[in-house]
Amino acid sequence: MFGADKGKADKLDGKGLVIGIVQARFNEGITEELARACLGELEALGVEARHIDHVKVPGALEIPVALQAMAEKGSYDALIALGCIIRGETYHFELVANESGAGVSRVSLDHEIPIANAILTVENEAQAWARAEEKGRDAARVAIEMANLMDDLL
Repeated sequence: MFGADKGKADKLDGKGLVIGIVQARFNEGITEELARACLGELEALGVEARHIDHVKVPGALEIPVALQAMAEKGSYDALIALGCIIRGETYHFELVANESGAGVSRVSLDHEIPIANAILTVENEAQAWARAEEKGRDAARVAIEMANLMDDLL
């Protein structure tokens, strides 16, 4: 089926999909929670553990280059970016947030591969913890839905 004809359950079926995850280590407790929730949701939606490649990079600015390397392999149905950027007292927050987000989008468009961007950009650690679990699960759902949509479109 195509587009609107395809039911929501079909869009969230991860069976047979190959997913790549890039996780930043900076703010590691929070990114580990993002990853835990994301991996749990991928499994719940039918993605086999052997079809998930999960790598870690130092921080959010390094996420796009790892995503690009994965995209260039051509073996993934979708990718997921996991990170956490917490506002500090300098302009660095805006730089990291803007550049990491732009890099993720660029890789997605250049390689025509869906990338679920779950790089949290928050004011403080409390906001990050409040969002981490749901954002991790949401990233898994977005990756699966978009992988299935791209399969229909291409």
